[in-house]
Amino acid sequence: MTEYPHLLRPLDLGFTTLKNRVLMGSMHTNLEERGDWNRVAEFYATRARGDVGLMVTGGMAPNREGGVFPGAAGLFTPEDIANHRMVTDRVHDAGGKIAMQILHAGRYAYGPDCVAPSPVKSPISPFPPKELDEEGIEKQIADMATSAARAREAGYDGVEVMGSEGYFLNQFLVTHTNKRTDRWGGSYENRMRLPVEVMRRVRAAVGDDFIVIFRLSMIDLIPNGSTHEEVVQLAQEIEKAGASIINTGIGWHEARVPTIATSVPRRAFAWVTQKLMGKVGVPLITSNRINTPEVAEQVLAEGCADMVSLARPFLADPDFVAKAARGQGHLIAPCIACNQACLDHTFSGKVSSCLVNPKAAFETELVVEKAEAPRRIAVVGAGPAGLSSAITAAERGHDVTLFDKADQIGGQLNMAKQVPGKEEFHGLVDWFAAMVQEAGVTLQLGTEATPEALEGFDAVIVATGVLPRDPQIPGQDHPSVLGYVDVLRNGANVGKRVAVIGAGGIGFDVSEYLVTGDSPTENLPDWLREWGVTDPAEARAGLAPEGPKPDAAERDVILLQRKAERPGKRLGKTTGWIHRAALKMKNVEMRSGVNYERIDDEGLHISYGEARERPEVIAVDTVVLCAGQVSERSLADTLIAKGVETHVIGGADVAAELDAKRAIDQGTRLAASL
Repeated sequence: MTEYPHLLRPLDLGFTTLKNRVLMGSMHTNLEERGDWNRVAEFYATRARGDVGLMVTGGMAPNREGGVFPGAAGLFTPEDIANHRMVTDRVHDAGGKIAMQILHAGRYAYGPDCVAPSPVKSPISPFPPKELDEEGIEKQIADMATSAARAREAGYDGVEVMGSEGYFLNQFLVTHTNKRTDRWGGSYENRMRLPVEVMRRVRAAVGDDFIVIFRLSMIDLIPNGSTHEEVVQLAQEIEKAGASIINTGIGWHEARVPTIATSVPRRAFAWVTQKLMGKVGVPLITSNRINTPEVAEQVLAEGCADMVSLARPFLADPDFVAKAARGQGHLIAPCIACNQACLDHTFSGKVSSCLVNPKAAFETELVVEKAEAPRRIAVVGAGPAGLSSAITAAERGHDVTLFDKADQIGGQLNMAKQVPGKEEFHGLVDWFAAMVQEAGVTLQLGTEATPEALEGFDAVIVATGVLPRDPQIPGQDHPSVLGYVDVLRNGANVGKRVAVIGAGGIGFDVSEYLVTGDSPTENLPDWLREWGVTDPAEARAGLAPEGPKPDAAERDVILLQRKAERPGKRLGKTTGWIHRAALKMKNVEMRSGVNYERIDDEGLHISYGEARERPEVIAVDTVVLCAGQVSERSLADTLIAKGVETHVIGGADVAAELDAKRAIDQGTRLAASL
């Protein structure tokens, strides 16, 4: 008897059967553009071996003008087809099924040749699109149908037609971007003509015994987006045109509502898909922030959908389904929805990977194999760097002892998990604990790892982390002054009016902690109200007419930084706007170019610029120091001086903004090489 009967039940599509109800949703990894097709094949085959029911590739351009960026991958030549055949053969050899996503970016294409229904420039691209004429529209339809036929020739089991997230087909559907007055614009029947025709022509191009998924935007979250009635009408016409499955898309890329970041509640939009259940006869897939088998099973058991789509969780753990089926859910590496190594990399032109699992998309490069000569290895520091190195080294057969002077593992992750919106970090620490036990690491908590205690080990990995940097502000020993460790780790009392010094990641986290009462991430109705999301059957595109309505801030917070740049500029590429918007909704005041003159009974004395102009006293109850970190490497220096084989990783190596991504990657790669 399985714990997940709905999740693991096969899905019969008539001409083929999926082994379970799990779709690995489309993710652009930037691997295809690098031309290493063995690496692409191994990425997908690794996940096929983990027993996912069906995978969808990253978006493939149907033509040059439709590519997300110049040089985007697609099926344009016989050589392209042969390269993709390498991927599909490897997936099939692994027992998997794979569909290719056909993605036409429309006005989202980051290039001067982009095309769209109307010449309405996107706010996320500098290039105004060219309005298509009748001949140009026919070319786009024909190219998408050709792309589908070539996908079948390349051995794919199906295609997904991307019709959501504000891409090309979605742009024809709404008056926000479609200003046409011909047969492709005006009435909704006209505006939906293009996606329906594309679906019809794609089905004709591939035949009846081929999976065709349509990715349909269930809730646009933009002004003048689709109504729920229009979504239902489109879904029914897409079914008639030949879709095998309808997949859920949530929000346009330009929407000012977060949809997949860590602060979004789990399964936050499953209710939107459920509204379509029973109104079409083909299976429906729901998506977004479904990251554990328990959540997925519940979504299916409640009848929200026929299938679930998980994308980034398969970066975190390619064996997600296999582990669930074996009753090893506690060993599934959790996707914490941080975006740091996946989406941030994608939009920076880097290979997408995973903070939790740096092997993702590096399967052929970062190979963890049994050590030829097992060694006794000490790891000092049970933060993310130390944990990842200890677990990986133990998996390779080394005898590993992990020391930490704290009474629990996790290091600074234990501060991160206190921040509202970062509750996923609880699961990450729990997973590390399960993996330490599973790998057979000897754990020595509450233990100071002195040089004497480390004698007899063949090598020592020092992952002692960071210490708060001393900002050397006159009067910083005033009773009103606290450090971020006092606040996040020790739960120190903080007054009602607060100045936070330092507007990096920690400063933003501390500010969020100080202004938020009950975390809306833990309460979906509260979260929807905070971001102004409502039932799309009652308000067009799901945007509440009254707009966002966050709870009142718990404190008055002023966030300050020395750099004369926009606060939060260096936050994550795809999540920084969310953190800035969240604090702005709580009326957090942000200032930059600030000099900290002194702290006394009057408050925080500041000035501005190199000339130290406009002196001011900010009267506050509490000043919280978040002014950066320095490496804690005193143990490492001592060991190196004694001639001990010493490896320094994580914050002890480079002090940065609680950089778990770099720490885990560095720890894993070091342990794989020892």
